[in-house]
Amino acid sequence: MSIYDADEEQQVEAIKDWWAANGKAVIIGVVIGIGGIIGWRYHQDGITAEQEAASHGYNALISNLEAKGLSAEKTTQEFITANDKTSYAVLASLQLAKAQIDANKLDDALTQLKWAKLHAKDETLLPIISYRIARVLAAQAQYDAAIKEVSTVKSEAWKARNQELLGDINLLKGDKEAAQKAYIQAQQDGSQNQALQMKIDDLAK
Repeated sequence: MSIYDADEEQQVEAIKDWWAANGKAVIIGVVIGIGGIIGWRYHQDGITAEQEAASHGYNALISNLEAKGLSAEKTTQEFITANDKTSYAVLASLQLAKAQIDANKLDDALTQLKWAKLHAKDETLLPIISYRIARVLAAQAQYDAAIKEVSTVKSEAWKARNQELLGDINLLKGDKEAAQKAYIQAQQDGSQNQALQMKIDDLAK
């Protein structure tokens, strides 16, 4: 699957960065009245305990998934189902999707990624998820659907990367003119990918 390359490592690092910054976050609310404070403290203690349990569970789960690959698919899915209201479930779903992609189980990976997109509460994760969905769709030769998915991302920080992906998708689709246009736009948007100029040069031959 040529649509996958070294950029996958950048996506993994992006998720790890998000985890480091947000992994131990807890829900904070405002209550009024002394009676409400007592009830809130009890509720907060319960939430904190759940967050801590999910945190420890996630760390152990990812280590297991990285070590065993799809042999840990069942336990990973069980964790996702049990913690489906938390961000840990979304992150676990992304990691499981990566393992499924590595095993060429693209339909399963696409299901995981769509679930993650639907349940992601942190908008900073949405561009990553859409990017991966588009790559899976492109690998399945669903080029128009892949292009549509990329077009849903409005983040300025992802403009260059998404333009390059659009170029890759259009090249796979056989539309060299659209591919070249997207690659040039990626450069203009500030892409730092050294391979981008090679792609443009190849299309100019």
